[in-house]
Amino acid sequence: MEWKPCGAATLIGSMPHRNRDYVIDLILERLHEVPVWPQLTTYMPEQMMNQYLEGLPGWDPKTMMGQNVIFTDSDSFDDDIYKFYSEYFDVVEGQIDIKDSRFQFGPETGKTLLAFIERLSDLPNRSYKAIKGQVVGPFTLLSSLKAPNGRLLLYDDRMFDLVPKHLAMKALWQAKWFKTFAERVIIFFDEPALSGFGSSAFIGVSKEHILRLFDEIYELLNPHGVLIGVHVCANTDWSLLLTSKIDIVNCDAYNYGDKFCIYNDDIRLFISRGGVVAWGLIPTDDPTKIGEENDTSLVQRLLKLWEKHFNSSEIGTLLTQSMITPSCGCGTLSDELAERVVEMTVSCSEGIRKLCEGMV
Repeated sequence: MEWKPCGAATLIGSMPHRNRDYVIDLILERLHEVPVWPQLTTYMPEQMMNQYLEGLPGWDPKTMMGQNVIFTDSDSFDDDIYKFYSEYFDVVEGQIDIKDSRFQFGPETGKTLLAFIERLSDLPNRSYKAIKGQVVGPFTLLSSLKAPNGRLLLYDDRMFDLVPKHLAMKALWQAKWFKTFAERVIIFFDEPALSGFGSSAFIGVSKEHILRLFDEIYELLNPHGVLIGVHVCANTDWSLLLTSKIDIVNCDAYNYGDKFCIYNDDIRLFISRGGVVAWGLIPTDDPTKIGEENDTSLVQRLLKLWEKHFNSSEIGTLLTQSMITPSCGCGTLSDELAERVVEMTVSCSEGIRKLCEGMV
């Protein structure tokens, strides 16, 4: 599904607030084109490694919230895998509605998400270019969860096959709701663990292994018109993502822009096939940086990055196929700093568009 966002602003997702109504209204008021449901990490069920585990075979919600162990050795594990695949194929084949399946968000993990959907329902005349959701990435989940014996699930063939299906269904559940309110749906898969790809921590994990994960997610979601993004909040082998089937690559352009743009040939090819780069321009890792920077300094920073690595004739195309985001989520910041990041994201989007007028 080709889309030209022309520097549209959105967020990574996590926010530090406890007042759900307040932060939802803030996002809907400021992000007029591509709003996103806020993942409120102050609540344990909404933290990234907890929020997407419901329905995963081997997970015990009574004892394992906040833990990283999946009980692959339990007596019921094989039976739960059978039930998982049975329900998964029923959803894929249209036999049951995903909204009523094991892949739905629960009352606690989905509390803010459901409040966001309810708020959208109260705004029937509002139309968005897109609505963004998020899911933990398959590589990050597989490399974070362990079996009781301490072995990473990344090396368990059963879970390697199961996890991308599970996460794709978590994404599809969101998309089914959001398609009511917007022209398109974007789902970012958050992959902080990809910053370690190629290190000794993941010996034996090849590009082909990771591409299999994203290719399967793409094949499951693309027929439903879902645009798939991958967010990495540090550096990685960007050729892996830029040559994959995904639609949007989100980099931390503030801290790692030069390292990302070294792959400028891959970026050109990615954009030429309709891919979008989401430039994480607004810093979130250091309160001092957030206070020192402003929309003018950040817009100039991005423009200099483009001018350094691309021809002047390419900048208009770069803008056309770009989004502006924070460098990462805001969940670890204070409420005030997170709101400043939101404001700067919107202002930078507007500034980039104004600066590049006439180039597109």
